[in-house]
Amino acid sequence: MGTLFRVVVHGDDAAAAQQAMDAAFARGRELDARLSDYRPDSEINRLTHGRVSDDLWTVLVMAQRIARESNGAFDVTLGPVVRLWREARRTRRLPSEAERTRARAQSGWQRVRLDEAARTVAIDPGTRFDFGGIAKGYAADEMLAVLRERGFPRSLVAAGGDIAVGDAPPGQLGWRIKPDWTNEQLTLKNCAVSTSGDSEQWVEIGGERYSHIVDPRTGLGLRNSSPVTVIAPRGLLADPLATALSVLPREEGAHLLRRFPGVRAVRP
Repeated sequence: MGTLFRVVVHGDDAAAAQQAMDAAFARGRELDARLSDYRPDSEINRLTHGRVSDDLWTVLVMAQRIARESNGAFDVTLGPVVRLWREARRTRRLPSEAERTRARAQSGWQRVRLDEAARTVAIDPGTRFDFGGIAKGYAADEMLAVLRERGFPRSLVAAGGDIAVGDAPPGQLGWRIKPDWTNEQLTLKNCAVSTSGDSEQWVEIGGERYSHIVDPRTGLGLRNSSPVTVIAPRGLLADPLATALSVLPREEGAHLLRRFPGVRAVRP
């Protein structure tokens, strides 16, 4: 999925802990094969229509819900726009208006239709997915679940800026998490936390600083964006909401959060 995954486990049996971590990473590789846009052979890159795996169905249902609720501020069909912006970051050349118009015309969450009764997916021709704002959070959830099932509830899974934590480490009130945009620490347990911002991934083009996070309305990286950290019961929710809040004006972002009880955001 284009990032490093890290697992921390507290337990008394080192051999059993290693086996649990191996199983968690195996689950992560399984999800990479289904949800990564970096792999030409992944399930999302081969999807046209029909039934999909349970994992892809779960992620698509949440993705479409947040796309609807955020008016497209989060959208997994932005593959053409994201790929165009990745090239711009590499070459330090802004894409032309024509290139951006073409990429945006090939995107839009309405291009995906889910049939709940049949559990099938239909997409418009030419649709290309980018799950960079949701797959890592879901993978962290699932890997943490494997560790719990193996008898290690005091565990943490970090996938870049997306983290899922279980019970508190021994002698602690919770896991101490410090988002990269602040010196303050969060003390958390049995939840997920996702941070979205450009403190580490950004590019300067023509004297302007652009984020790696794409604004669906312009097809360009966000400018003057502020970081945001979202704490939610699951990474499947925290990850995409962090992206949506980065794109939306603050008042609209606050309205979006009110639709998801048990979720809170921290920002400057």
